Amino acid sequence: GKPEEFEAKAASVGILNETNEDIRSLKELIIYGIKGMAAYAEHAFNLGFEDTSIYAFMQKTLADTTRNLTVDQLVALTLETGKYGVQTMALLDKANTSNYGNPEITKVNLGVRNNPGILISGHDLKDMEELLAQTEGTGVDVYTHSEMLPANYYPAFKKYKNFVGNYGSSWWHQREDFESFNGPILFTTNCIVPPHASASYRDRIYTTGAAGLQGAKHIPDRENGKPKDFSVIIEHAKRCKPPVEIENGEIIGGFAHEQVFALADKVVDAVKSGAIRKFVVMAGCDGRTKDRNYYTDFAEKLPKDTVILTAGCAKYRYNKLPLGDIGGIPRVLDAGQCNDSYSLAVIALKLKEVFQLNDINELPIAYNIAWYEQKAVIVLLALLYLGVKNIHLGPTLPAFLSPNVAKVLVENFGIGGITTVDEDIKLMVG
Repeated sequence: GKPEEFEAKAASVGILNETNEDIRSLKELIIYGIKGMAAYAEHAFNLGFEDTSIYAFMQKTLADTTRNLTVDQLVALTLETGKYGVQTMALLDKANTSNYGNPEITKVNLGVRNNPGILISGHDLKDMEELLAQTEGTGVDVYTHSEMLPANYYPAFKKYKNFVGNYGSSWWHQREDFESFNGPILFTTNCIVPPHASASYRDRIYTTGAAGLQGAKHIPDRENGKPKDFSVIIEHAKRCKPPVEIENGEIIGGFAHEQVFALADKVVDAVKSGAIRKFVVMAGCDGRTKDRNYYTDFAEKLPKDTVILTAGCAKYRYNKLPLGDIGGIPRVLDAGQCNDSYSLAVIALKLKEVFQLNDINELPIAYNIAWYEQKAVIVLLALLYLGVKNIHLGPTLPAFLSPNVAKVLVENFGIGGITTVDEDIKLMVG
C-alpha cells in the first residue's frame, strides 16, 4: 500500500478512533499496564518460569479493549489488570530468586579497574548470567549500568571475579557515560538513547533480545537450549581501552523482601521506639527533564527519622547522596529493579501483619512515585489492587488520564500529583 493509505487506516484503528475520552483513557491505562506485564512475563519466561493464566488474561483483555465496554466494566478490568500485575511480578521474583538466590545487602563498587570492560544495561538477568560465564578468565571485566545495577545484589553473580560493579547513572546519562567507558555496551532491554552522529561509541553498541537499534550489532537469541553467543562483543572488548573512572566509592543495596525480613526485628524496634517515624516509597522511573530534580530535593529535605524504600531507576536521583542511617539501617533501602516494587509491597504486607493492623494504609508509609512508562503503570495498578491509597505520582499525572478518570482515581484511591518539596513533605510526612 501507499503511505497515505497507512495514514487513513491508522485513523480508523488508532487511539483517537475512540471518541469517548473516558473510555479511551481507561483502555489506554489497561493497555499500558498489559505492556508492562508482558515485559515482566518475558523476563520470567527467559528464566524458565511461566504461568499460562497470565497469558490468557493478556490475550482476553487486549481483545476486550476492542469491544464496547462501559466505564464501570473498564474500571473493574483496570483493577483486574492490577491483580495479574501482582501475579506476574511474583512470578518474576520467584524466577530471579530461584535462579540467583535472594538479594542480599551489598556494597557496590563505583570505581574501575585497569582492564577492558563490557557495560551491560537493561533488565534481563539471564543475559547477565551468560555474559559473566563467557567473560570469566578472558581478561574482560563486566560492569552494570542503570537498571542492571541490582544484579550486583544477587549471590550467584558474586562468584565472578571479573564482575567489578556499577558504572555511571540512569538511562538518560548514556551519552556521557558511554563515551568515557571506552568498551562495548550491551543492551538487554529498552531505554536506548540513540547516539549523536559524532559519538565515539556508535560502533560499540550491541543489542540482544527485544532491544534493537538501527546500525547496532545484534546478538542472536538462544537456540536449542544453548546460551547466547557473546564471543563477538567479548573480542571487541579486548581491543578497547579500560574505562575512565568517573567516580569512586560504594553504594549500598539489596534490600528485597527476604533481606528486610531478616532485619525485621531491628526495623520494628526502630518504628516502635520512634527512631523511624515514616517510610517513603520513592520507586519508579528516572528521566531527563529538570522537574525530576524534585526527587533529589525531596530526598535531601526529608526528616532524618524517615527511610526511603526504592526500586527502579528513580533511585539514581538520590542513591548516592550522603543520607546516613538510623541505628545501622540505611536511609535508602533499594529493593532492586522496577519489577522489585513487588518486594516493597510484600514488605508492606509483612509490616501490616507484624503490627497487627487491619488496613495496609494504617502503616507509617507514604508513596511518592516517579512514573515514566508502561512498567510504572503496571506497578501502580498492582498497588491499587492491593488496596494502597494516597499514592502521589509525578512529575506530572499521566496525560492519557481524562479529567473524569483522574477524578475517579482521586476519589476512590486518593491518587494525587506533586506540588513543591516543602508542601509535599508536610503532607506526606508531617
